Amino acid sequence: MQILISTSTFNLNNFSQLDEVKRAGIAVKLNPFKTRLTEAQVLELLDSETVGLIAGLESLNAKVLQSAKSLKVIARVGTGLDSVDLSCASKLGITVLNTPDAPTAAVAELTIGHILGLLRNITSTDRKIRSNTWQGQMGSLLETKTLGIVGLGRIGQRVAKLASAFGARILVCDPHCMTNEFERCSLEALCQSADILSLHVPYGQETRYLIGEQQLQLMKPGSYVVNISRGGLIDEDALLASLESGHIAGAALDCFEQEPYFGPLSKLENVQMTAHMGTYARETRDSMEREASALMVAALREKKVIK
Repeated sequence: MQILISTSTFNLNNFSQLDEVKRAGIAVKLNPFKTRLTEAQVLELLDSETVGLIAGLESLNAKVLQSAKSLKVIARVGTGLDSVDLSCASKLGITVLNTPDAPTAAVAELTIGHILGLLRNITSTDRKIRSNTWQGQMGSLLETKTLGIVGLGRIGQRVAKLASAFGARILVCDPHCMTNEFERCSLEALCQSADILSLHVPYGQETRYLIGEQQLQLMKPGSYVVNISRGGLIDEDALLASLESGHIAGAALDCFEQEPYFGPLSKLENVQMTAHMGTYARETRDSMEREASALMVAALREKKVIK
């Protein structure tokens, strides 16, 4: 029997139950590719002896799950479960777990970092200096802006509170959240009013291209778009056109439909990009790995795989 850890990196020091697992005769195998796994690589690594999977963002579709004949538990290092076919997992009796609390601070802080970078032209000025051009660029203050947050879950709430501390006006759009702490409105009204639009929703059929040409055209000329959530929430072609026309002043993106991403958005000076690293703060990563491994062992014990 084995537990496969498919995340690109994992610190085994965070697997506090490792000795217990080994005493139960279960080996632990790390991702040998050190990058996000393709479907073929997952199929190769998920052999017939795999009872547990500590997963990253690789696709765990029906084909993959059906091939893993002994798989009992999946524990995601992170919050999103859109990469897992939950219906298929349920039919196969595979328990699926995640770590929803741990990433909140890290993703929220990266969001604020990107917003400040856009408003103060940090990355574009850095690039100019590196190409031997010393040119200070006039920026703007977050305290003068309206930040529109789509999705007021754990991360959205944290972003709202951090931005509020700067003095920004906060608008939120989330039909599932009835909070009175912040001004609520429809997506259409939010697009029309926000100087900065920040996405914090899961990806799915209902949210694919949530922000497309229509929503971008509703936004004020000179506004900004931030996505530190999931690729596919924004129509990248529509965003590209809006950025090239100057209607949207800038965008900050941490995730893309196809990753790694080296497409046309990466060639624009008014786009800030990071490599899907919202949770990549050392403290957060350690916390998620500890939680995911503990959840894995507890679930395997419940299923009598570990006595």
